[in-house]
Amino acid sequence: MSVVTNTTTIGAIEAPSRRNTELFLLAFAVIIPVFAYANVGLAKDGSLPAGMLGYGVGLSLLAGVTHLMMRKFAKYADPLMLPIATLLNGMGLVFIWRLDLEPSLGKAMAPNQLMWSTVGVALFLAVLLFLKDHRVLQRYTYISMVVALVLLILPMFFPGVNGAKIWITIPGVGSLQPGEFAKIIIAIFFAGYLMVKRDALALASRRFMGMYLPRGRDLGPILVIWVISLMILIFETDLGTSLLFFGLFVIMLYVATERTSWVVFGLTLSAAGAVGVASFATHVQTRVNNWLNPLATACDYKGNCGLVTETAQAMFSFGSGGLFGSGLGQGYSRFIGGIAPKSDYILATVGEELGLTGVMAIILLYGLLIERGIRTALAARDPFGKLLAIGLSGAFALQIFVVAGGVTGLIPLTGMTMPFLAQGGSSVIANWALVAILLRISDTARRPAPAPAPTSDAEMTQVVRP
Repeated sequence: MSVVTNTTTIGAIEAPSRRNTELFLLAFAVIIPVFAYANVGLAKDGSLPAGMLGYGVGLSLLAGVTHLMMRKFAKYADPLMLPIATLLNGMGLVFIWRLDLEPSLGKAMAPNQLMWSTVGVALFLAVLLFLKDHRVLQRYTYISMVVALVLLILPMFFPGVNGAKIWITIPGVGSLQPGEFAKIIIAIFFAGYLMVKRDALALASRRFMGMYLPRGRDLGPILVIWVISLMILIFETDLGTSLLFFGLFVIMLYVATERTSWVVFGLTLSAAGAVGVASFATHVQTRVNNWLNPLATACDYKGNCGLVTETAQAMFSFGSGGLFGSGLGQGYSRFIGGIAPKSDYILATVGEELGLTGVMAIILLYGLLIERGIRTALAARDPFGKLLAIGLSGAFALQIFVVAGGVTGLIPLTGMTMPFLAQGGSSVIANWALVAILLRISDTARRPAPAPAPTSDAEMTQVVRP
């Protein structure tokens, strides 16, 4: 007697790609900046601006091309990241163009920013096209360390700008800020390094005040990073990059080891280094004094005294904005002076013209982008992808905190730029690349597992004999 049993193979369930959701959100991400552009024109001249149609068509083309590439090369990626980045970039262009209308703020920068945004989108597409699997980046762990250090050292050989050496000048291209690209490359190195060394770094030697202290020989990596960040702060007087660089390592170290003691050591070393450097670095002292006494007359890095600090002018902007703001195009950010309203202090323009409501909306968009990055880290199936996603999200979050905290007076101003919002070619290009890598990790994490290979007729028939 024989019993023949037929079995069937069930294929993998097709997961929703959510690309239609992304397209719907992208439409809003284009419409909102176009309406804001029209609002500025009506407020300044009483008529719709002449370039409104071209701006709307250009932003729509950029959004449409990126969406089509997402459908083709990152079908299962997160549906919120691209619309949020597009909206922030679009609103940044609107604010820069609005500030260009003030003659006292120098030459128009919106056309250049639009060009750099296009380059950033092109790099975004290149990452999606050529980076098929984010795990390939793990092969270049130590190469990325060398490249990042070179990028961080390069500005030392170029003249300082506003007291800080954070720029390099390339003939025919202009000025670039290597630190914006270094934050991505150094995150790749940290992810690869910590994935291998996390077990050793997680070991504790003794317990002190409720914390497990790391072994002395394992303190080496954090001490090396601390020294490098101090060197950046000393020789380039770049407080922002050194905070970002060191803070990123501490965040990723904590995530990899789950040891609170590393955070305590990191914060202690960071505070000690900042106090030590501030005791003799004039540029850092000026920043701290302007933070502690924003309403007092100040001296700039050139020694010109009797000035009202930019921090005080930013405070006036936030105060006059109130809850709902004075309206787009109807603020007085030009009193901050120089090009600062378009770069370091662009959030003050948001606060004055859109009020507390507008500032919170911008911060909420940044928070959503960071949250989606952290969710990508949780969903990633490989340790390298988890660490890389948390590193990129952490770097982005740290930069938002450092810039927003400096403009609002929570911490001393560091000179970094608000991602996507502020004027700066290096920043917008690097942050588009950062979002592209996060989307590649997200696509890999959400992609359904392949269906099992079909079985032969012989394998589908099972004969059972008593």
